[in-house]
Amino acid sequence: MKKQLETADAPCFERNGSKMPLIGLGTFQSSGAVCRQAVKTAIDIGYRHVDTARMYENEREVGEGLKDSGVPRDQVFVTSKLQMGKLDPVGVQNSCDSSLRDMDIDYLDLLLIHWPESTVPLADTLGAMTELKRQGKIRQLGVSNFTVEWLTRAVAVCDDPIFCNQIEYHPYIEQESPIKVCREHGIAVVGYSPLARGRAAKDDRLAAIGKKYGKSPAQVALRWLVRQTDVIAIPKGSSEEHIRENIDLFNFDLDEVDIAAIGAFDRNQRLIDPDWAPEWDT
Repeated sequence: MKKQLETADAPCFERNGSKMPLIGLGTFQSSGAVCRQAVKTAIDIGYRHVDTARMYENEREVGEGLKDSGVPRDQVFVTSKLQMGKLDPVGVQNSCDSSLRDMDIDYLDLLLIHWPESTVPLADTLGAMTELKRQGKIRQLGVSNFTVEWLTRAVAVCDDPIFCNQIEYHPYIEQESPIKVCREHGIAVVGYSPLARGRAAKDDRLAAIGKKYGKSPAQVALRWLVRQTDVIAIPKGSSEEHIRENIDLFNFDLDEVDIAAIGAFDRNQRLIDPDWAPEWDT
């Protein structure tokens, strides 16, 4: 398979000694042989960033895909997330150890608190993650689905820099408040569901913009995100066609008219809102 993007050409967010490529492969709801092949295909094409979680129950397949690619471990940025409901120090250690075991790797580039939880003091969870970093089991720590209130608390109680906040982010949701706080502290924003669960790919407005650049609606939506340089997108992809399409973003840019047009979309369409979600910023 011909590689589409050389690693050296992949734009990254850099902080605290780590470089996270601006496009990664999301693996939520990907499992079995499909997940394994998707990871291998993505890395063969040129991806160097893969995102998973204990909750996804696919870390074994992710690890197999990493190995099948033949690319050295230190050339791929691997993110996972802690098991929900086990954010006490022992649970944090066990969750990380399980991720490393299942993926058959020695360390994670990034470990996240998957969802904020009030059952364990935040300082205890972040302290245990800092200990994992001291042990060499993780390179960076971060959070996911943190509101302004939660993120502000995390920054205040954590002795180590928060690397990122992973949140739902696509052209149809307003995330100005958490993004503003991230930028105040040099924290990256990782946008999950960046194609709004397929809605962006079917959007006639994005298609019209894409015609100007010879790009698909999905590519326009992803470019709108990652052109911000401190925003990373992790679109899910299963077929080689879509995996390839989702990273073919760095040979064009949107003009100011198109950026403004996308920014004027209806921005109140949150798609991920489980029962355990925090009270979202308005």
